[in-house]
Amino acid sequence: MEIEQCLIIIKPDGLIKSLTGNIMSVLSETQLKIVGARILKVSQELAKKHYSELREEQVKKFGKDRGTEIFENTVNYIMGKFHTDRVMVLVYHGENAIAKIRKLVGKTNPEEADPTSIRGKYGRINSKTGVFENVIHASDSQKNAEKEIKLWFTPDQLSELIYPITTEKTEIERTVWK
Repeated sequence: MEIEQCLIIIKPDGLIKSLTGNIMSVLSETQLKIVGARILKVSQELAKKHYSELREEQVKKFGKDRGTEIFENTVNYIMGKFHTDRVMVLVYHGENAIAKIRKLVGKTNPEEADPTSIRGKYGRINSKTGVFENVIHASDSQKNAEKEIKLWFTPDQLSELIYPITTEKTEIERTVWK
């Protein structure tokens, strides 16, 4: 058994449909530990970084124009342009986290997902945009989990240090509590 991390995003349609409790109840079956949780608005920059590999896949699959359109709709979807403008992002940690979570989440395409999986129960394909509104994202490999977790969280936003860190001095202006 290998200790892994898995990034979960409960997408805007999951939030607008009030599915966070249902989804977290299903995920609790894994008996994994939550080491990070945030609710945030997704910027276009963050959305495009998260889906960076998807653009090429969509262009190859659907051609340049349609592939680019689907990619842009996917970015708009995660940014909340179709539902609400927030997502809930979680980091799960424990033995075989990715396989355990992906089994419960189901296939990306909600029509192909097991009807008892999260995506099978709550997902749909938006016929106007072609976007899989599948309510949840789950990392599909350890490599992608690390990339995604580092994109969505800073080390100080996690309750455990799960990857090596370093300290650097910066002069970045940031908002703090009064």
